[in-house]
Amino acid sequence: MSEKHTRRKPLKVSEPEMRPEYDFSRAVRCKYYERYLEGTNVVVLEPDVAKRFKNAVSVNIKRIR
Repeated sequence: MSEKHTRRKPLKVSEPEMRPEYDFSRAVRCKYYERYLEGTNVVVLEPDVAKRFKNAVSVNIKRIR
């Protein structure tokens, strides 16, 4: 079996690493680091599901039919 090697496209010298419109002058390093260490339980809903439930309370209410 032959090995296949993929080659990355070389970065053009004329292309800058960052676009000029990106401004990180007021960025804060490790702003959410402590919160990240606490853990997370984020659930991302599909758009159609998110339309049905307008807030967290409506998601967590058990409906009895």
